[in-house]
Amino acid sequence: MTPLRRRMLEDMQLRNFSTETQRSYIHYVAQYASYYQSSPDQLGLDDIRNYQLYLIEQRQLSPQSINTFVAAVKFLYTVTLEMPWTDKQFVRLKVPATLPVPLSASEVADFLQHVGPLKHRIVVLLCYGSGLRISEAVALKAGDIDSARMLIRVRNGKGAKDRYTVLSELVLKLLRDYFQRERPTDFLFPGTKKGTHIRPSTIQQLCQEAAHLAGITKRVTPHTLRHSFATHLLENGVDTRIIQVLLGHARIDTTARYTAVTPCALHRVASPADRAPAGRKRAGKQKRPAL
Repeated sequence: MTPLRRRMLEDMQLRNFSTETQRSYIHYVAQYASYYQSSPDQLGLDDIRNYQLYLIEQRQLSPQSINTFVAAVKFLYTVTLEMPWTDKQFVRLKVPATLPVPLSASEVADFLQHVGPLKHRIVVLLCYGSGLRISEAVALKAGDIDSARMLIRVRNGKGAKDRYTVLSELVLKLLRDYFQRERPTDFLFPGTKKGTHIRPSTIQQLCQEAAHLAGITKRVTPHTLRHSFATHLLENGVDTRIIQVLLGHARIDTTARYTAVTPCALHRVASPADRAPAGRKRAGKQKRPAL
């Protein structure tokens, strides 16, 4: 590990960045340095701009991915390298305001029938039944399960915040069966190496395969299951602010976008046209001349 990478990692750790954010930032900075075959401390703003254009035109990365690269190099240069640069010198792309595409209840049932190993089945059920992000689900430990109150404690979630979310009775039953079989000692869902948890990419690949086997044409990821959790709660009449707390959203408008994808909720809204006059000619009154 180079001194610069170590310094950047230490700077992120001091600011309590999540492990996933640290990994992502290092990944993007390493690719940036590899592209130029040079250490980032030998590169400047023009190099960042040209590389960003390369990501847009040649790599055709999504705006979200490119903005993550921008966030990574901004941190590197303004924090680790202490360059006196401002936000104006780090251009971010406008991200299209797309709506989440949740699964229907029947699609969730079909999908779950094609998820094989018990460990994997529980992880995807945590995303759907508790609204966990995949990074949160795979990092759970036995102490995070509060069976007495039927809650799950999410430690160090997005934004380095703890929160509680609901625990499904079905998931609790499966967890007890799984725990009796596997006896995990650290993470509930250990990885292949001691002291690690199962990789999120493993579950992401599993979701694609299960969706294909179930004949679901929608793109299904662990985050799709989280979207489905929020959408189905809203359809069942759960208050938006409660859903906000369960999901760990910092802003209510992030949660409110689910109202755009809940047909049941929208169906209950009466159109103002239904309250307007019918527009038929009234008896005893003459028709007005056209203007």
